[in-house]
Amino acid sequence: MSQHDHSGFSRRQVVGGLMGSMAVTGMAMAGSASAAQGGNGTQGQNPAPPLTGKDPREAYPKPPFERQPQDPPGLASKMVPRPDHGEESYRGSGRLAGRKALITGGDSGIGRAVAIAYAREGADVAINYLPEEESDAQEVIALIQQAGRKAVAIPGDITDEAFCQKLVSEAAKQLGGLDILVNNAGRQQYVESITDLTTESFDKTFKTNVYAMFWITKAAMAHLKPGASIVNTSSVQAGKPSAILLDYAQTKAAIVAFTKGLAKQLAEKGIRVNAVAPGPYWTPLQSSGGQPMDKVMKFGEEAPFGRPGQPAEIAPLYVTLASAESSFTSGQVWCSDGGTGTF
Repeated sequence: MSQHDHSGFSRRQVVGGLMGSMAVTGMAMAGSASAAQGGNGTQGQNPAPPLTGKDPREAYPKPPFERQPQDPPGLASKMVPRPDHGEESYRGSGRLAGRKALITGGDSGIGRAVAIAYAREGADVAINYLPEEESDAQEVIALIQQAGRKAVAIPGDITDEAFCQKLVSEAAKQLGGLDILVNNAGRQQYVESITDLTTESFDKTFKTNVYAMFWITKAAMAHLKPGASIVNTSSVQAGKPSAILLDYAQTKAAIVAFTKGLAKQLAEKGIRVNAVAPGPYWTPLQSSGGQPMDKVMKFGEEAPFGRPGQPAEIAPLYVTLASAESSFTSGQVWCSDGGTGTF
């Protein structure tokens, strides 16, 4: 269960996005020899492009891509080209040393990139995913452990409220606490017409993207203390919905409202709440029913950079929002969309 398509908002959010970009550049220049703060994974299949001093239009593969349908939820290991989650390129600098993080949809896509980045920044990490995604998840667990951090795998379906409660309690128990929550797992299945959008599919999208976020965040409140951070994954679909993603776009707009409202509510507890709005990003979400296959083959070509983003390119935003350096940032939505400027 991973993210995101996506195809704006206020001046303040644009400024926030610029701040995120500067943070990404600063992090890319930071290096560390220790495994806990910057070790390389050994399972990445992509060359590690420099994140500074290179034309962003040429940093990663461009369409056309080959036809590659998958059954949902899809696996990163079956994508061509295989997404770059930072397995070889991400270097940490201790920005999350000693933190305890739970990431939903941590097996592939953006969640996987965030898990790798958090571990290399010094955090212990628990990931949630569907049982069908076990092979991808085990690669992530190995990468977290290679960074010298504790890795916890908790498979299960977050459309079930009881499991969401169990997920949080198990993560906190095994990690020895919880102070970062990343609500990232998402469901996206395109439907051409509202007349073909079934109640069952509509309900499952909302259960995955909205209800689960509510259930998991509510359960996490028993563990989060002042200084904790919640980062939600929205989408550019929240501000610029695609005709074929009617239900998905609604959920991503709901996540923006949830983030802004909860940030105000939790300010008195010293807990920050922010969101990241990706789009378009090269993840299994697209090839497993998130887009028609003809669009997958051309995915990202409409972005000003002419290509989709790779998960490794957005993970630093999640690091920045979770780090103590962003202690005055809450209720914000930071966008990464290859130059479109949606938010």
